[in-house]
Amino acid sequence: MREENLEKATFAGGCFWCMVQPFDELPGIIKVDSGFMGGHVDNPTYEQVKSGKSGHYEVVQITYDPALFTYERLLSLYWPQIDPTDPDGQFHDRGPQYRTAIFYHNENQKDQAKRSKQEIVMSKRFKKPIVTEILNASTFYPAEESHQHFYKKSPKEYKEDRNKSGRNEFIEFNWN
Repeated sequence: MREENLEKATFAGGCFWCMVQPFDELPGIIKVDSGFMGGHVDNPTYEQVKSGKSGHYEVVQITYDPALFTYERLLSLYWPQIDPTDPDGQFHDRGPQYRTAIFYHNENQKDQAKRSKQEIVMSKRFKKPIVTEILNASTFYPAEESHQHFYKKSPKEYKEDRNKSGRNEFIEFNWN
């Protein structure tokens, strides 16, 4: 597999700790990195982003082989991880850094993201408007190493945080 054949996909879905595992270790997924995108501070720290003042979203950036794992399939995994109707964060994580967004890296991704969002709207699955933004990808800043693959490094804390967040109940009620 050659590096030039790989693509990137970037998704904001609230706390990035909860967004790695659904994409991780699937055939065709090369790596999943936690980080930040969309703000006005160069090389932000987790604390700067967590404050909500840097303008960044917490994101996961997925490096994948499109011959083995399509962008459309990534989108189909992304949507059921989030509450696409919440403009102020996700579950118990509140603030602009926890909003949802799909950051596209090319026009094809932009078109597919718009189409997938429209499918969610047309499904009438949700009574409130779908507010997940579709934005042009900008510089990706990796989060500190302690935040990478947090679900593996600190499984007990990860599970506790995810359980108390309300994410699991929302997903079960609205997506399953």
